[in-house]
Amino acid sequence: MHVPDGFINTPVSAVTGAIAVGAVAVSLRGARRELDERTAPLGGLVAAFIFAVQMLNFPVAAGTSGHLLGGALAAILVGPFTGVLCISVVLLMQGILFADGGLTALGVNITVMGVVTVVVAYALFRGLVLVLPRGRRSSVTASAFVAALVSVPAAAAAFTLLYAVGGTTDVPLGKVMTAMVGVHVLIGIGEAAITALTVGAVIAVRPDLVHGARGLAAPLKLLVDGRLVDAAPAQAPAPVAARSTRTVWGAGLASAIVLAGFVSFYASASPDGLEKVAADQGIDKKAEEHAAADSPLADYGVSGITDGRLSGGLAGVVGVGATVAVGSGVFWTVRRRRGQQPPVVAVTPARTGEKETA
Repeated sequence: MHVPDGFINTPVSAVTGAIAVGAVAVSLRGARRELDERTAPLGGLVAAFIFAVQMLNFPVAAGTSGHLLGGALAAILVGPFTGVLCISVVLLMQGILFADGGLTALGVNITVMGVVTVVVAYALFRGLVLVLPRGRRSSVTASAFVAALVSVPAAAAAFTLLYAVGGTTDVPLGKVMTAMVGVHVLIGIGEAAITALTVGAVIAVRPDLVHGARGLAAPLKLLVDGRLVDAAPAQAPAPVAARSTRTVWGAGLASAIVLAGFVSFYASASPDGLEKVAADQGIDKKAEEHAAADSPLADYGVSGITDGRLSGGLAGVVGVGATVAVGSGVFWTVRRRRGQQPPVVAVTPARTGEKETA
């Protein structure tokens, strides 16, 4: 659903750009509370994994494909504020390096694919996990499935509303809305499956690393005199931060490289949902050439390499490396700023008859 240049007019693009900047600024502050010794190293990895999976277009209908948006996955794994930053990093790398998604439309893409998907998905996810049985992994994965499924057509509807205000061609908006939401419901099923499988896999090995699953453990019950009562809290275990994330980080990075470098060759070549609707409804009549069309990595291939498999694979690996480097740099910086905040010093009033010391 990468919106190219020319779909949305300049005033609306500017407004969405301001919205995106505001959302990123708020997310930078909010991410300080979400990132800790466990999740700070994983933020860049989540962004790189989403970049890799977005290269895997899957068929959803005749002549139409879809790909992961990733907002739900990022929000559930590392938190909603960090999730917005993850998607923003991915979209920035795709726009600058691969000419995917317009640069003047970057604000539109961050707003639609980042902010809308994260807000809708995480709000729905939290609501579901609060009403489903607590302490069950199936409850978390089921909630992730539903949240991801709904977030995709929600993003499609958000794009259509933006197009109704700032579209550059005169098209029947009712038909656009129906087509966009309809095809993205199908794409949402694929998004939901990928999200649930990924969240479930991480929960199976390191549930402490899933932001959305924290605090959901059901209290231990004891049978006393025929009645179930809450057990006394157990002694606090060793800090979870002491547990290394190297294994998870290494496995995740290896998976991203394999997906982007090898599996992506077998992705569907059909246009994605937005491209198909744009062509059918005439939205793309004023599409503009990408400002980075001359990039050596444009269209996810390495310039000068004629072998399609090798060219696409190398481009994917470069993209994963660039995304994990930029994302990790952002999240480590945010984490350090949190650690540099001055501690709160409690001042105890001096007792009567005692002198106060500075």
